[in-house]
Amino acid sequence: MDYTKITTFGALKTSGYKPQTIKEELRQNLITKIRAGETVFDGVYGYEDTVIPELERAILSKHNINFLGLRGQAKTRLARLMVNLLDEYVPVVQGSEINDDPYNPISRYALELLREKGDETPISWLHRSDRFAEKLATPDVTVADLIGDVDPIKAANLKLSYADDRVIHFGMIPRANRSIFVINELPDLQARIQVALFNILQEGDIQIRGFKLRLPLDIQFIFTANPEDYTNRGSIVTPLKDRIGSQILTHYPTSVEIAKAITAQEANLEMAQKEQIYIPELARELIEQISFEARNSEYIDDKSGVSARMSITAFQNLISTAELRMLKNGSQATAVRLGDFMGIIPAITGKVELVYEGEQEGADTVALQLIENAVKKLFPVLFPKIEKLERENERYPYDDIVRWFSESEGIELSDELSDLEYVRVLDEVVPIKALIQQYQPETKSEDIHFLTEFVLWGLTLNNKLSKYRVGTGLQFQDNFQGYLRNNL
Repeated sequence: MDYTKITTFGALKTSGYKPQTIKEELRQNLITKIRAGETVFDGVYGYEDTVIPELERAILSKHNINFLGLRGQAKTRLARLMVNLLDEYVPVVQGSEINDDPYNPISRYALELLREKGDETPISWLHRSDRFAEKLATPDVTVADLIGDVDPIKAANLKLSYADDRVIHFGMIPRANRSIFVINELPDLQARIQVALFNILQEGDIQIRGFKLRLPLDIQFIFTANPEDYTNRGSIVTPLKDRIGSQILTHYPTSVEIAKAITAQEANLEMAQKEQIYIPELARELIEQISFEARNSEYIDDKSGVSARMSITAFQNLISTAELRMLKNGSQATAVRLGDFMGIIPAITGKVELVYEGEQEGADTVALQLIENAVKKLFPVLFPKIEKLERENERYPYDDIVRWFSESEGIELSDELSDLEYVRVLDEVVPIKALIQQYQPETKSEDIHFLTEFVLWGLTLNNKLSKYRVGTGLQFQDNFQGYLRNNL
């Protein structure tokens, strides 16, 4: 039955509509979706066996929830997705500031209207998209913002005393009655403001400037917090923590594959970028590996975390670097190169918190080191591992490549090389083709030159060749030439 066509309370009662609290609503709709085999939290990757089952248990238990985790761990996304578990529409007393349920009115306005009009009381229907409120906890948030205060302008206009409860201006929480209310970064909320939430969480009532109000608010509270905040900026007061039913720990992706899926979903590339720029799969893996390296770096504060947003913005910069070169060269299409990773450094430096040693090294140097560490990590996955100690008179897979560089002046890959010139320069290093054919024979033709450059980077990072930044490009030489370069 389409209840939304009902416009009066009397018609609603005869329709058979049964009201529920928001927590009952979430619980019943979750049960329905699980039994139907539907995906409840679509678009959240890597939490299928950890966070999501805990969240589902909390909803079934009708708990208020605190998501505790480092930056960029989809805490707010999970909270917003809970809106999908609400009924599509719920009835409210028309004109109510706090979404009064006609079956259980709590505001003076709704009570008087129902007393006056009875079954003819007009009702309207509130869509689930309007049943979500969110507030970022900042030090300047006041009790008046969240709970409410006396409105002197309303008192003057209505010619009422400040002792009359009709002069109250409701804050964000009462206005979110029968809704999901999210407070992000809860520890940033001053302790005295947190205290004001005690009654709302436990008894469901509020106090405003001494008014004796009994407003049994119907709200699903969700909080988010970063464990770093507990020591750096503030804390959640113990009685408030005690009133939050479930605390759910979030985490970063546990594998490159999961991280790739998140980045692909969130990057929001332009259609032209998707059509004109080819992205080797290895480039996608490197982007994610950089974040994994950052989370393990001695130069980066692990307590602060490395957000998934770093991978997303780095991926966007990578594509834009290739696109910029394509535009300058007047081309219609291009492919991502390993040298394009130099363009993601600004996306890294703004997303990590360096420890003292990292500050000494410099943000750009740390970012470049993360890129190189990612290449070094993935290199032995694709090609034979380079041993630190090698026996004399024994042949190794990279001997022909090293010999080629020792017998030449090396190669230079400018950032602005056209695609034809880029291919021509890399094709000069014939031994790399043989290496790829031997160890990665299934490589697609479109990926050959990215993999060729990857081999060059891998050999330099394992001290088989030398790599230098020259002007707006990279130069690869044998180690002897590199030694002369550094000592002349």
